Amino acid sequence: MPFGPSSFPTTFPRFPMHWPTVSFLSWSRPVAAALLLSLLAGTTACTNGAASEGAGQGRTPQASRVETLVLSPSSFTDVVSLTGSVEALDDATLSAQTSGPVTMLRDLGTRVEEDEIVAEIDAEEAEAAVEQARAQYDLAQDRFQRQQPLYRDSVISALEFEQVRSERNQARAALSQAQTRLNNAQIRAPFAGSIEERFTEVGEQASPGTRIARLVNTRRVKVTAGVPERYANDIQAGTPVQLDFRRYGAGVRTAEVTFVGSTIDPESRTFSIEATVSNERGTLKPEMGVNLRVTRAVIDSAITIPRSAVVRDESGTHAYVAERTDSTDVARKRTLALGPSSGGLVVVESGLSATDEVIVVGQNDVSPGAPVSIAQQYDSTTAAGTPYEGSSSLPTPPTD
Repeated sequence: MPFGPSSFPTTFPRFPMHWPTVSFLSWSRPVAAALLLSLLAGTTACTNGAASEGAGQGRTPQASRVETLVLSPSSFTDVVSLTGSVEALDDATLSAQTSGPVTMLRDLGTRVEEDEIVAEIDAEEAEAAVEQARAQYDLAQDRFQRQQPLYRDSVISALEFEQVRSERNQARAALSQAQTRLNNAQIRAPFAGSIEERFTEVGEQASPGTRIARLVNTRRVKVTAGVPERYANDIQAGTPVQLDFRRYGAGVRTAEVTFVGSTIDPESRTFSIEATVSNERGTLKPEMGVNLRVTRAVIDSAITIPRSAVVRDESGTHAYVAERTDSTDVARKRTLALGPSSGGLVVVESGLSATDEVIVVGQNDVSPGAPVSIAQQYDSTTAAGTPYEGSSSLPTPPTD
């Protein structure tokens, strides 16, 4: 009889002890085949999963490619980086000291030497005043000379002779004042320089205190900057300083601090410094900006690393070193205590020592104990690449 759903009884007889055993062979071929395939699929899946798990447990982690720097002690110059401005060493506004119309004034840009005439004021009145004062003085002097022998012979009293002497002295002082006013009609250069501005024109009336012209000397210029107050005890007159004029095509200059301010600006909390440099070609002009690097200290036998090699996290400041073993190279984490920094370098006060191989490229892709593959090894920070503020490297800051 064929076997199918209709062959199952709708009711089953009750047995007091157990159900009857149904043999697998009593099932139809389609049902048996389906059951067999399900069992085989489950077995295969279990076998493959176990194999995959076993393969994953035996796989060796892939080594990270890194670049390293072999450390060695070197001299480190601790510098203070500042921003300053160029100012003229000599800059003066020349004013009139007498009254009268301006009769001569040098053109803008004219170069004058010290004591050379820059402008002239009509001196007609001044000349007349000098002539009058000279005449009065000559008269007083003549009277004094004639009264002198009379006083010696006691012809006149001491009081009369003293009055004659006083008149002579007053006339001489008046002549000197008149001569000074005449001299002031010529405005002379107090130093060599160029006419930078003209505040009046020929023919205009001038009076004492009227601004006439601005005279500037840029053959030598000074660079001024404000230094944070925390460096107040580190910088003195004579401290070496490096001035970066490369943006103006004037290169990098070395100089010394010529002035150190003795007071702190209450707003900026800085004190001022100055350094002077030659400017014979006139390349540098007042109000130009300039970068300064003032030498603060020189550290001998310092351990330095690129600042980019430093890794910071919530637990502190670290660096990774490559530790070589017989089988492979692995990364080791070192906790650092950092000192001063300059440009792209920072001094390591503790945590690293000479001959350590610091990872300078790829340090963010490694973890403690992870294998590494050293693609490049450097023996100096210059070779490893530590650019100064993102541009071509400056010369070594001066130290004396």
